[in-house]
Amino acid sequence: MVMAGAIRRPLVAGNWKMNGLKASAAELAAMVQGSGDLTAVDLLVCPPATLVAGFAELVAGSAILLGGQDCHPDASGAHTGDISAEMLADAGARAVIVGHSERRTNHRETDGLVRAKALAARRAGLIAIVCVGETRQQRESGATLNVVGGQLDGSLPDGASAADLVVAYEPVWAIGSGLTPTVADVAEVHRAIRAKLVDRYDAAGQGMRILYGGSVKPGNAKELMAVPDVDGALVGGASLKAADFLGIAAACR
Repeated sequence: MVMAGAIRRPLVAGNWKMNGLKASAAELAAMVQGSGDLTAVDLLVCPPATLVAGFAELVAGSAILLGGQDCHPDASGAHTGDISAEMLADAGARAVIVGHSERRTNHRETDGLVRAKALAARRAGLIAIVCVGETRQQRESGATLNVVGGQLDGSLPDGASAADLVVAYEPVWAIGSGLTPTVADVAEVHRAIRAKLVDRYDAAGQGMRILYGGSVKPGNAKELMAVPDVDGALVGGASLKAADFLGIAAACR
């Protein structure tokens, strides 16, 4: 993956969530085949952990890299059912999503735990994609920037760089709902996140990529990707189909 510098290179990451079996390799192969022309954007697919090692062989030498959807803070130990960042790296992953709203809600993950997972990703040589976002109630009460800012304060690790940290803004109420914030709303939040990153990491914060997620699809990707400080997308359902995933990536060119 080409790291972001003074000019941030777009990243489109697909979060397959709890979807995909070995047969899904055919869809991944179509993504690999269609990725050759997308030389101006980084492409990342995060399948279920059961598929990472097998998929790593399929994408070898292609423009598509693989990531995990979560990791445990520890490198090893008595943690039945968990997967460490080192295990993901060993299987061929290059990045891992941490703090997704579904993890925060369904597994009651705190900002502190998310930060520990981001540090684990760095320890294993993976890029941490740290997710933040507000609920509908929080947005309607005008608390969006305070909520997102608090999540950033608590979830981001010290000493991060553009080489090991990506932030993804996903308004919880937009995920899988077909709803998206207005362009102005997205711009406001991404601008606030950028200011937080620069305040926290100085010049390094300018190089860190901020992804937008939440019902991103080919039909709205071009408009969303044109918003200042939107450096790509974290895509859910649309990343399960090669045509949709590549269509979103094409909007970043």
